Amino acid sequence: MLNSSTRRNAPRTILVVEDEPDLATAIAQRISAQGWNARVASDGASAVRAASQLKPDLVIMDIMLPVMDGIEATKRIVAERPVPVLMLTARDAESDKVMGLGAGADDYMTKPFSPRELIARCEALFRRVDRAASIVKNMENEKVLDFGSLVIDPRQRIVTLNGSEVHLTPTEFDLLATLARRPRSVFKREKLLEEVWDWPDASGTRTVDSHVKALRHKLGASTIRTAHGVGYAFEPPEPPAADATSGTGTPMATK
Repeated sequence: MLNSSTRRNAPRTILVVEDEPDLATAIAQRISAQGWNARVASDGASAVRAASQLKPDLVIMDIMLPVMDGIEATKRIVAERPVPVLMLTARDAESDKVMGLGAGADDYMTKPFSPRELIARCEALFRRVDRAASIVKNMENEKVLDFGSLVIDPRQRIVTLNGSEVHLTPTEFDLLATLARRPRSVFKREKLLEEVWDWPDASGTRTVDSHVKALRHKLGASTIRTAHGVGYAFEPPEPPAADATSGTGTPMATK
């Protein structure tokens, strides 16, 4: 049965991009059994076209695809229209996951995976989308987090580093904002899963690790500190040498 937070008047539509026919069929059947609509594309180029036409609520994207790989297809899909992407990878290499997240994916799963976990990941992504409107509304009065060279604008969901805008996925932005609201405070992975992903258990702690690595790649390795065996903390950028005596490391709230 669908979680009440994922129900809408119209069924969800999920675009499944997978070139292995048996796996694509199995995923589509499991999605249909859940009460959602499933559409299948077998290569990256057709996935881009299908996403433009269907405007799906979620895309399940394999990385290794003919014609156009899943990384490039994801980049093109999310550039045209923001949509949550769940990346599938046959390898457990961290580089593959970071590349997928950097392309715009919100989550990933390593093959083989259980149908139950797949549906749980989809429901979690749907909950995040459903919460987005209320989150944006709650952020309307939230002030900009200004750390000097790094500025986070929750209302516009924009991050700038040294004056240049940095493209973050919705999940990356939510993770960064959650950490930055309490600079230098350590968040347990389980707490981040609950607040950012809305996952009630600790089954996705590696997802947190991969998103942190993606943020470090975009914002600098020192932006997020690892508390070994515990979790992560946001470390404000060091102020310029001329301002070192006045810098406190706390955000300046600007209107």
